[in-house]
Amino acid sequence: MSDLITFVQGLRRPSLLLGAARHGLADYNRDRVLKRLTRSASVPSPKGAVSSLLGVEATLESARRSGDASYNVSRHVEVMIALLAEARLLAQPKLRAL
Repeated sequence: MSDLITFVQGLRRPSLLLGAARHGLADYNRDRVLKRLTRSASVPSPKGAVSSLLGVEATLESARRSGDASYNVSRHVEVMIALLAEARLLAQPKLRAL
């Protein structure tokens, strides 16, 4: 589990992308957002959410770096908001058992 936290902390992304994601953390609603982003019927645990979101983010990052015309910056910001919020939840000691 600490490997996931370390991995998220080690992500290197443009400061504009991370800044936008940090601003969005205050309005993050995991019940509303996670089902849609992870395409699941129920809200996953923080560990499951981080694992799933890392895959989605990697796809978006690849599209960003390659200059793919299908790259959606607003979706990337949304995924980064969720990823940062879920990593924070995962880092809380009471949730590490999940």
